[in-house]
Amino acid sequence: MVKVSGWTLPKARSRGPQFITKSQIAAVLEQVGVLLELDGANRFRVIAYQNASRALASLEEDLLTVVLEERLTEVKGIGKGIGGLISEAVLEGTWGGLEDLYGRIPPGLIEMVGIPGLGPKRVKLLYDELGIDSVKMLGIACQQGHVAPLSGFGKKSEQKYLEGIELLRRYQGRSRMDVGLLYGQALEERIAQIHGVSRAQLAGSARRRRETIGDLDIVVGADPSDHDAITDAILALPGIAEVKGHGESKVSLILEASMLGGSVGGGSVDSQLSEALVERSSDATIDAQVRIVELAAFPFTLAYFTGSKEHNIRMRRAAIDCGLRLNEFGLFPEEEAGDTIGMEAARHTLPCTDESDIYGHLGMDFVPPELREDTGEIEAAASGGLPRLIEPGDLKGALHNHTTASDGTATLAEMADAAMALGWEYLGIADHSEVLNIGGRQIGVPSAEVAVQGKVIRSLNEAWSDEGTDFRLLHGSECDILVDGSLDYPEEVRTSLSHVVGSVHALGSWRGRDEIANTEALIAAVEDPTFTILGHPTGRILQGREGFPVDLHAVLRRMGELNAEGELKAVEINASPYRLDLDWRLCRFAKQQGVPVCINPDAHDVDGLQDVWFGTQVARKGWLEAPDVLNTRSGAEMEDLFGL
Repeated sequence: MVKVSGWTLPKARSRGPQFITKSQIAAVLEQVGVLLELDGANRFRVIAYQNASRALASLEEDLLTVVLEERLTEVKGIGKGIGGLISEAVLEGTWGGLEDLYGRIPPGLIEMVGIPGLGPKRVKLLYDELGIDSVKMLGIACQQGHVAPLSGFGKKSEQKYLEGIELLRRYQGRSRMDVGLLYGQALEERIAQIHGVSRAQLAGSARRRRETIGDLDIVVGADPSDHDAITDAILALPGIAEVKGHGESKVSLILEASMLGGSVGGGSVDSQLSEALVERSSDATIDAQVRIVELAAFPFTLAYFTGSKEHNIRMRRAAIDCGLRLNEFGLFPEEEAGDTIGMEAARHTLPCTDESDIYGHLGMDFVPPELREDTGEIEAAASGGLPRLIEPGDLKGALHNHTTASDGTATLAEMADAAMALGWEYLGIADHSEVLNIGGRQIGVPSAEVAVQGKVIRSLNEAWSDEGTDFRLLHGSECDILVDGSLDYPEEVRTSLSHVVGSVHALGSWRGRDEIANTEALIAAVEDPTFTILGHPTGRILQGREGFPVDLHAVLRRMGELNAEGELKAVEINASPYRLDLDWRLCRFAKQQGVPVCINPDAHDVDGLQDVWFGTQVARKGWLEAPDVLNTRSGAEMEDLFGL
């Protein structure tokens, strides 16, 4: 196995072909492009690997079939040389000498490429000119002003790299929710199938649905006589990159992508999400700890390792107030436990078959794992005031989605078909407005073409109505919020739409000015009579960039005032696991201000619609109930709301 700072050439499956999966090969090709650029390879060779990676990732046919029928080079973007490498990986499980490339690049350079805003070309220049070969050295060089004098860099680059290093440090060792949950579900499923395991459940930040997930925690309940055999079976599971340690009741592992093979479906993440998530996580690794306990201790250990630390502290205090003591093994009377600790004290535990019994003994309702952050859930559980949290099935549609008219990959009809397959009653189309361009290419829909799209939508809606299908497309737009707070498109165009999702995309300008100016501009935008939904409110990309500075409390307060005056102003939870913006910490505040929340996938293809699952997890963590969420309303109710 060759490993470079977390990058590993996947091992071949024990049976094959297909020895290496499509997603694994696509990830390797992408990595090779980076490694070649760091190695100073010809730019055209780098581009060839990048193109091949994208082509393979989007290949809809079965890869093994394409290889066996010798049609691989017919796929646009895959040439003869790279096609041979792919075929070798699929049919033989080997990598044609790539081990040498993986082995000669200094590992620190790969870490530097992970800094937001710092690409392979600049990393190589820093290495060649200044000998910088680690994130630590780069930070020192920036602080001492050695980077700015280099041609093409400057003081702004130094500051940007220092900010990127801080962002990398903060998120190091954590995974996005989609990646962490997929690994956690896969490990939980595999362990649950081991002989002797009575109960197995994911705990930790994954179970609490944090937007980024640290180490995975799995709690296993089993008879003590089976513990050794279960430990041996866990150590033999596929997908373990490294065993960090194991003892009588704990196993510490590093998981790699092959853990995901063949074990996905059902459980924490809807099985329909599996393929897309495997693509997103094919080059990831994640640490995991498995704790094996007696069945009687299982509920207590699960609760303890679910956390959070702050919630656990409050629970222990609540136990003391009841004359009890709570630890990870039991809940027992203080007077009976005496000076004993740990498992010895737990011999006196009150019987609990699940976590709800623990809360019940303390005079509380069961607290859903998502709420266990010490943000008022203890008080609410004691008074019967916990919310009835929203469920993914409560959603009847979504209002922020893109088509081929802007930067989507599916047509109106294709997006509609996918929405109906999910059981939705409507789909809101919100293609980009005309000001948006990327790399000098216009992405948004020109003003003159908005009416054309509207005509097509009306025609489709009439056809569904005539055939008795309870489904409709809602014609909106994702209008750019300009730097002065005005909205893109003339007012007459915006007035013709069912809804306007106002979003900031010119992040450079917004991040470059202070919070007050940004807040005033956002408030000006939401006050526009045509404005409906505030899209991805801060513009953050998890583990990629911070959002622009803004006082969202002030913005939400103003939106609440406008709602009280009879205007509909909603705020979006952008459900893409790359964003999850609105942050869960602000969901409850929006609810308190009377601002409806809209869970939107911001889908750019048919698969992206299913990201609403992640947005729903954020809404649950933010204490939201179904009535708090705009798109739990029926299609007919949405038509009435928008005056259609």
